[in-house]
Amino acid sequence: MQVEQRASRPAINSRLENYRNLAPAARLALMADAVGLDAADRALLADPAALAVDRANGMIENVIGTFQLPMGIATNFRINGRDYLIPMVVEEPSVVAAASYMARLARANGDGFDGVGFQTSSTAPIMRAQVQVLGITDPFGARLRILAARDRIVAAANARDAKLVSLGGGCRDIEVHVFSTSAAGPMVVMHLLVDVRDAMGANTVNTMAEAVAPLVEEASGGRVRLRILSNLADLRLSRAQVTVAPEVLTTREVAGADMIAGILEAHELAVIDPYRAATHNKGIMNGIDPVVVATGNDWRAIEAGAHAYAARSGRYTSLTTWEMNGAGHLVGTLEMPMALGLVGGATKTHPMAQAALKILGVETAQELAEITVAVGLAQNMAALRALATEGIQRGHMALHARNIAIVAGATGDEIEAVAKTLAAAHDVRVDRARELLDALRKRG
Repeated sequence: MQVEQRASRPAINSRLENYRNLAPAARLALMADAVGLDAADRALLADPAALAVDRANGMIENVIGTFQLPMGIATNFRINGRDYLIPMVVEEPSVVAAASYMARLARANGDGFDGVGFQTSSTAPIMRAQVQVLGITDPFGARLRILAARDRIVAAANARDAKLVSLGGGCRDIEVHVFSTSAAGPMVVMHLLVDVRDAMGANTVNTMAEAVAPLVEEASGGRVRLRILSNLADLRLSRAQVTVAPEVLTTREVAGADMIAGILEAHELAVIDPYRAATHNKGIMNGIDPVVVATGNDWRAIEAGAHAYAARSGRYTSLTTWEMNGAGHLVGTLEMPMALGLVGGATKTHPMAQAALKILGVETAQELAEITVAVGLAQNMAALRALATEGIQRGHMALHARNIAIVAGATGDEIEAVAKTLAAAHDVRVDRARELLDALRKRG
């Protein structure tokens, strides 16, 4: 899906100079000006209690209050020729900074690539609902009988959601799989393949699966047990690609060509070794989950689908690929399930999720999914770049020093002063932070 420029969404510039050095209020004002937020949205984002307890009480059970995480803005992202400012909700230091920096490198390529940034695409938003059939002695015969009833089953599914069908979605087809089990005997599992449009789709496909169960029992001669969606959304894929010239990756310590070689070597370990792949893919999700959380989507479903997809060959491996093209440029790609929605759930009930979507300016769930995958690819590039050079801890601990300063009791300007000294000495410890804080207060 190539995102087109639309008159209803004026283009923005995600390259916000000196953004990290501003105070939070100034960052909010600059971002709000960039994307055109009104006064009500600005006030909402500045409100530490944006999610009122009364509203929270309607979202989940046994509510006693609300729990907050920091929301930051990833800058510099250019995706399919359009700039985006990307809200990210995350507690881990360095995540927002790393994504923003990699996006800056991606938009400032050399050799005539200036402004390319990330390229993305996606498939149609097809979700699967599974209907399990048991008590069958001829599972392959039952499979064909269910397939023969395909038109009736599809029609019955679509009859349960006329609104979705009117929007161009609905049940498209069925699949039928046969399994042999020791505990339950022969098993047939029918999949409904449903285009859910701009919804995440769980409620839609679950309702359809329950509606068609009697027809499946009738056709198969068995009894239906489970009727539920699958979070392995392998027909709902989003893809991102980035190409970076070696001169863009060059630092004072490392030449760009050497940097690319190091990234490729680091990536190769994630391809062959599941122990490394788990951490490698966690780094990808460091970028993806904060966008999913910020927009009120189900990050647990995204995590489950991602890791299942990484193991689809029977061996757990890297979700990304990193290569070098004929011109010597680094080329990274990421393709993975991305079942995100703009309607339903917390995307419509949580005020901060609604504000995050306004900041993004997205118009379809597919556009949101593509942006999210681009952030995951940027985050992975940041981790590999660090691993290929100074190691992951140098940059991470420098940002973590602020947390340690807060734990030691620093407040206001003290936080930055203590953190800066900790990071410069590469000695990020709470006891050392307390010593520095005591000395700072004695001098003051």
